[in-house]
Amino acid sequence: QVQLVESGGGLVQPGGSLRLSCEVSGRTYDDSSVAWFRQSPGKEREFVAAIRWIGGRTLYEGSFEGRFTISRDNFKNTVWLQMSSLKPEDSAVYSCASGTYMRRNSDDYRYWGRGTQVTVSS
Repeated sequence: QVQLVESGGGLVQPGGSLRLSCEVSGRTYDDSSVAWFRQSPGKEREFVAAIRWIGGRTLYEGSFEGRFTISRDNFKNTVWLQMSSLKPEDSAVYSCASGTYMRRNSDDYRYWGRGTQVTVSS
C-alpha cells in the first residue's frame, strides 16, 4: 500500500517562501502521479498541482502557476511543492495524494498523506 508523509509546513510571514515535501513509499506502476491539495477551515479541498513520476509532466491550478512549483526526485521518491510570495489566504492544511492519472479531482487519488499545516501570518 502506498504511504505518503508530508513535511515542511509551518508559520511564515506574508511574502515569504516555504517548501513542502511529500515522501512516498510502496508505490507501484499504477501510482504514477502525485498531487498537492489544500484545505482551509470551512472551505472545500482545493487542487494545487500534480506531477507524473515518469517524464515529470506537471499540471497546475491556474491561480497557483507562477507562485508555486511542483517537482520530484524519482530516486528519493519525494515530491516537493515550492511556494513563494505567500499570502494569508494560502494558509491551509496541504496534503499530497497518489493516483494513476494526473487530475484536478481529489476523487481520482487513492492514497493520501495526513497533511501539513501552513500558516501565513505576520
